[in-house]
Formats: sequence, structure tokens, C-alpha cells
Amino acid sequence: MTAVDLARALIGAQLVVRGAGGIIIETEAYGRDDPASHSFRGPTARNAAMFGPAGHAYVYRSYGIHLCLNVVGRPGEAVLIRAIEPRIGLGIMQARRQGRMPLCAGPGRVAQALGISLTDNGAPFDGGQLSLVLPPAASPADIVTGTRIGISRNLHQPWRFGLAGAAGLSRPFPAAAPF
Repeated sequence: MTAVDLARALIGAQLVVRGAGGIIIETEAYGRDDPASHSFRGPTARNAAMFGPAGHAYVYRSYGIHLCLNVVGRPGEAVLIRAIEPRIGLGIMQARRQGRMPLCAGPGRVAQALGISLTDNGAPFDGGQLSLVLPPAASPADIVTGTRIGISRNLHQPWRFGLAGAAGLSRPFPAAAPF
């Protein structure tokens, strides 16, 4: 499954990390041949988890501040979790975010609310510390698409996906063009 296919498939999935989580409502795909991807220049110590087994976490620090959680697909491909609808362990997530809102809109907020750390890098989403349950395939009408956010290369790719009508997205999606 390509990163783009995985990013779509993760919309509506349940993500739980050590008793806190919710429904994934926004993702971004990053492929191996994608100049915006950490894997574009090949394996390094920092991106090694991206080249590891599918269904494992790739965690990195963005701008030296925020951690970001990704789900590894094919070697060198991963999907960034941009937003979740919080449902499980709300009190835990609110305490981790020190009451700041929005709670889980944006990859840094998601990681902070879920208690993600660099030690989660390479960990499996196997139902232990990290759990990921895919939903039945969503209808294409339930998924909105747009370009990725916060990148400086390969800007045109429509590899950002969201749950149509969901509150709590990191940023709104552009309105669909009229027919």
C-alpha cells in the first residue's frame, strides 16, 4: 500500500497511545521519491524507522520543538497524523496539554496530547503501547483532499486527507471547485 493509500485508509481509524486517543481525522502522505519526505535522500540515523517494518511509528522532532507521529507504510514511506478527534482519556490529554486548546488539531498537539516521546520511534502499532484499528474503507465522499502544510518542496501534491465535516482539523481544506 502506498503512503497515499495508507493516508486515506487511516482516516477514521482509532489511534490509542497508553490509554489516550481518538479517531484520526487528518493525515499527510510522504513517499520515498518525494522531495518533501525525510526519506528522500535515503536512510539516516534520524529517519531509520521510516525504512523499518510497516505498521510501526516514525517519531521526529519538528523545528526543534514539537514531536510528530507517523505511521510507516512501505520502506521509506510514512503518514503524518495531523489531527485526531479526542475520545479516550480526555483528562489525560487535557493535563498533558495543560488545558490549552485546541486539544489535538495539529501534529505537535497530537503528539503532546498522546504523550508521544522519541522512545516511541520504531515502536509497533500492535495493541501494546500503541494501538491502531483501521475502519472499514471510507467512502470517497467522506474524505477531503488538499495540499500538504508546512513544507517547502513538492508543494503541489494533493496528499493531505481529512474526514469531511470533521471539527478539529489542523487547518480547513479548500472548498471544492464547482462543476
